[in-house]
Amino acid sequence: MGTIGNRIFTKVERPDPAVVELFRGLPSSNINDEMNRLFCMHDYIRPLNNIPLLGTAITVKAPIGDNLFFHQALDMAQPGDVIVVDGGSGCNRSLAGEIMIRFAAKKGLAGIVVDGCLRDLDGIRELPIAVYARGITPQGPFKFGPGEVNSPISCGGQVVFPGDILVGDSDGVVVVRRQDAEEVAAAAIKKKAAEDKTFELMEMKLAAYAEEHQNTTQKRFANTGVEVPKYGGYTEMYQL
Repeated sequence: MGTIGNRIFTKVERPDPAVVELFRGLPSSNINDEMNRLFCMHDYIRPLNNIPLLGTAITVKAPIGDNLFFHQALDMAQPGDVIVVDGGSGCNRSLAGEIMIRFAAKKGLAGIVVDGCLRDLDGIRELPIAVYARGITPQGPFKFGPGEVNSPISCGGQVVFPGDILVGDSDGVVVVRRQDAEEVAAAAIKKKAAEDKTFELMEMKLAAYAEEHQNTTQKRFANTGVEVPKYGGYTEMYQL
């Protein structure tokens, strides 16, 4: 049997930590909007605690229900890294529990994201590390391999490369290529500032905001090129 599907890559091109920090405090929705809404993981990758996620990816490709290479990545990961696991979306067995994730937190890792299941939810909720997964099961994993560390993977419907920046909050997880990071961060910062101004207008001048909202909505209807008719009551039209 060949080595493809059973190998470990030790070199990761990580972005400058200062670039990673540009994303701190930015909503995942703002970041994803500035990448044409194409780089957010599927909704089934959910947060298991309230710790925000921000860090650089160390990737794992694992067979369903096996975590040997997850352990290898845990040994290799550095402070600020996020271990991202393609577990084949399998949820018959967990790929990690409180022991592994507590160790990750003690090492200073920024997070764990698993397209698969974890266990020990009560313990995970209390740990100071961001954790996302597809589900929870008490059933434990095998440790036989094969697998890969630091190759491109699929997690939550997104391709993740080693060194990508991951940002997560209560909405979910978004993936940013390190090569695009500065451009995306600058755009997302501007978008958040614009939204903050909208909130301020809504609080201070509600009538002005309501008028602006109505005008914007009508422009959007006009841009569809279709005239939408308006009627009176539904029950009157259908004589209900």
